[in-house]
Amino acid sequence: MTTNTNNENHASGTDKRVLQPEGWAAPRGYANGVSAVGRQVYVAGQIGWNAQCAFESDDFIAQVRQALANVKAVLAEAGAGPEHIVRMTWYVLDKREYVSRGREVGQAYREVLGREYGIAMTAVQVSGLIEDRAKLEIEVTAVVPPRG
Repeated sequence: MTTNTNNENHASGTDKRVLQPEGWAAPRGYANGVSAVGRQVYVAGQIGWNAQCAFESDDFIAQVRQALANVKAVLAEAGAGPEHIVRMTWYVLDKREYVSRGREVGQAYREVLGREYGIAMTAVQVSGLIEDRAKLEIEVTAVVPPRG
């Protein structure tokens, strides 16, 4: 049985529900599942380079911040925002760095996307990314509710 542990929608006018099976421990910083109704927006994997496809830093957290800003910019093109994200997948080169710098990752996340945690998230360590300087890649699915 799935239940909505957050009876209030995350953003005004959205039909987005966090799915939390009864008796499961609550996850921290993400949701086990999300359901939503509306127009789907798919954001391709974004890495930590700027709009001109140039890396400004090789620091992991700087690239996290930039990749999230890139996600937010693509969402904006669809009339969407962080509140519409239902799924997020992180591909990281070094899981130890991701875990050990978790507080900084969380801070960068909040600075760019706010406190939207009603998102089904997955993080995967990969052996490489297409761009050699990239330390991570983030892809997103968002659902924008119908107007009216």
